Amino acid sequence: MAAVDTVVGAISEDEHRRELRKAVIASTVGTTIEWYDFLLYSVVTPLVFGKLFFPKSEPLIGVLEAFAIYFVGFVGRPIGAFIFGHFGDRMGRKAALIATLLITGLSTFAVGFVPGYNSIGIWGAVILTVIRMIQGIGVGGEWGGSVLFSMEWAKTNKHRGFITSWPQLGGPAGLFLANMAVLIGSAIAGDQFYAWGWRIPFWLSIIMVAIGLYIRLGILETPVFRRIVAEERVERVPAIEVLRRQPKQVFLSMFARTAEQAPAYIYLAFVFTYNNQVMHLPRDFVLTSLICAGLLSFVMIPVAGALSDRFGRKRLHHRLDPDRALWVPLLRATEHGGAGIGRYRHHPVVCSTRPNVRAASGADC
Repeated sequence: MAAVDTVVGAISEDEHRRELRKAVIASTVGTTIEWYDFLLYSVVTPLVFGKLFFPKSEPLIGVLEAFAIYFVGFVGRPIGAFIFGHFGDRMGRKAALIATLLITGLSTFAVGFVPGYNSIGIWGAVILTVIRMIQGIGVGGEWGGSVLFSMEWAKTNKHRGFITSWPQLGGPAGLFLANMAVLIGSAIAGDQFYAWGWRIPFWLSIIMVAIGLYIRLGILETPVFRRIVAEERVERVPAIEVLRRQPKQVFLSMFARTAEQAPAYIYLAFVFTYNNQVMHLPRDFVLTSLICAGLLSFVMIPVAGALSDRFGRKRLHHRLDPDRALWVPLLRATEHGGAGIGRYRHHPVVCSTRPNVRAASGADC
């Protein structure tokens, strides 16, 4: 980190603290908006999209067809990580993050205007698929870029885990806001939620995009990228370069996250369908349960980040890995009358290990 200290040393200590604080806030607000956009689809799909876009299918088959569109967003994420990692390493982290915010936010806003099957037939599902792919590309570029942006403003490794934990708060915060928005839409529309109330949360995203854009336009480029430009060390194809130099670190980090990401997404996508088919609990009760899960993760993420600074990333990550097995009994617990609480946690332990230079081109965690 000596080179980073040299660059940061060009500004005063007070100014650096101020810019670090702005960078962390901008990253956290941005990831919150992006995850709100991405997770909102997982909340609305089992409630609405099966019947709206595939009404001629059996109810369960219609939901599965809607989830096939949900899957398209995950296909787009590594593509987005590659595209915006490349441009982030060549044109700057700030420019890439502004682009991902606009792409994801505007595509989410557009979902609220997609006509159903009764209006334009199967073309509604086709349009939704295209929008979902665009949304996934935006999220793929956003997540890694936001973590990197915060990390590159850190002067030393001493608090890197804690600093990079804050953008991870976008996951539970986005989950919280997505469920709150659906609750608001449900309260406003009542029995008309299926007809038009589900569109309200998607329309609300445009307000969040405006706030995030205002914040990100006011931040400075990271000291690390400015140093790379000053030293004329910008790679022509950064993504290929990082894979050539550090393939092991990229792929190990990517697959290490699979164990924590997969159960969370399965639970979030599964719980509403399972409730509709088996438990038949009130919709608002399940939404509230997921809000509680988001609040729990909101507290634990910065704690985990601070602990990783004290005990080490790898050691803490290995200690926390066994609790992934708890998601199976949690799902089983829902069969006995409770909605359960899905745990959604992003690990600063893995993400703070990315190399500073050309790190934007690493795979989307």
